[in-house]
Parts: sequence; C-alpha cells; structure tokens
Amino acid sequence: MPIPFLSLVGAGPGDPEMITLKAINTIRRANVILYDALVNESLLSYAAPQAVIKFVGKRYGCHTLSQQEINQLIVEMAQAHGHVVRLKGGDPFVFGRAVEEILIAKQHGIKVEIIPGISSAIAVPASQMIPLTCRGTAESFWVTTGTTSAGSISKDIELAAQSTATVVILMAMSKLEGIMDIFAQHGKSDMPVAIIQDGTTPQQKMVTGTVHDIVWRVQVAGMGNPAIIVVGEVVNLHTILMNDTLQQLQNSQTLHEERQTGL
Repeated sequence: MPIPFLSLVGAGPGDPEMITLKAINTIRRANVILYDALVNESLLSYAAPQAVIKFVGKRYGCHTLSQQEINQLIVEMAQAHGHVVRLKGGDPFVFGRAVEEILIAKQHGIKVEIIPGISSAIAVPASQMIPLTCRGTAESFWVTTGTTSAGSISKDIELAAQSTATVVILMAMSKLEGIMDIFAQHGKSDMPVAIIQDGTTPQQKMVTGTVHDIVWRVQVAGMGNPAIIVVGEVVNLHTILMNDTLQQLQNSQTLHEERQTGL
C-alpha cells in the first residue's frame, strides 16, 4: 500500500535551468507529477519513467481543471500512487494557491513538504537588468496581484501607487489600463513602467514606457499573458546597466538623491 505524500515544488520563472537541485531530486522521486501551465515542460524529463504525469494548468481565460478538481485529484493520486509532486511555476507560496492544496491534503491525512522556487516577481525583472531595489533609487518593493478572486483590481494597487517603492504586479494584463489610471491619479503619470512577457524564456519580450503611455505601447507591440508589470524609477536602470555605462549609473543615482533631498 503506497504511503500518500505531497510535495509542492516551485519550478522557477520559465528558464529550465532556474530550478533548484532539491526540486529536481524531488521530481525524480515522484510517482505522480501534476504540473501547471507556466511550468517549462522540459523539466518533466527529470521524472521517473513509470511516473504518472498530468497537466492541470490554469491560465487567464483557460482553466483545464478548477482548483477544487485539482485538490480532489491530489488526494486521489496520493492515495492511489503515493508521492505526488504538485509542480508550480515560480514559487508555490507566491500566488500559487498552495495553502488550499496543503489544507485539503492534511484533511485527508497526507503529509506535505514545500520545495521553494525562484519567483518570477524577482527573477524576470532581474533577467532584464531591472533591480527591484537600488541605493538612492528604491528602498523597498511591493509584489501584488492585479486581479482579485472576484475579478476586480486589487485594492492594494491603490496603496502601492502612493508609495515610493518599486511595484511588481502579477496576473494583471487584463487590468493594465485601470491600474495605470490609479497610478496616474496619484501623480505618477511620468513614472517608468516595464512590461515583460514570457520572462527568462527564449520568447521573452519587453516594452518600456511610462504610466501615461505604456498601455498604447503594449497594444502596438502586441503584448499579452503571461507578463509581469514593473512600475518604478528602477526601470530606468535597465538601459544604463545593459549598456555597461557606470558613469551614467553614478550620475543617475546622484540626481535621484538630489531630488529626494531637495538640492
């Protein structure tokens, strides 16, 4: 009789090399792998030959299974086969609905472990030389969803728009215009914005602009999901760091510090 066990594994942001060694070893030991839409399918090559592999992906506007159906499948597979790996894009605890899956497993006496992953919220901007924090430019960052379970814009966007932090917004392309309107209402029309689609993969593309014009730029470029929105002065560092112009970076930091101190 197999011993039911659930591993929630972070697959990273898309680049198959951006997964931890522990995650790979866990995939190799699994009897069942239930994987999401944002998981790079090449990672499935680490699975044992006899492993049951099933796609249970969810993307905006396209749900193969509901979350309730996925929860039930986890229980059924664990009871029938033993070790189930729930393979999720990014990190399981960053908008991965991991808590719901942990609770249902524990309700059925199934032990659970978490294998953290590299979150796209950090890795995707980094892949484009956009640091979320930088001395003299940004002292902190927000990571928020753009869309709530009810389908409305998260109220946290309003709070984030009032801060001086870098704001990273996930799952928000369908609400981009409304979100930019909120930033504009708080005097941020000229704030730099980057939209990065399919981050860390060969299909990656990025458009930059400002709160005022980014919606138009995205439409012209034909951008869509999956994409990450970055709002903040750090977006300007992309060009500087990509061009290896150290003096530009130093001048940019000095100018920002002078603005902050009113010099």
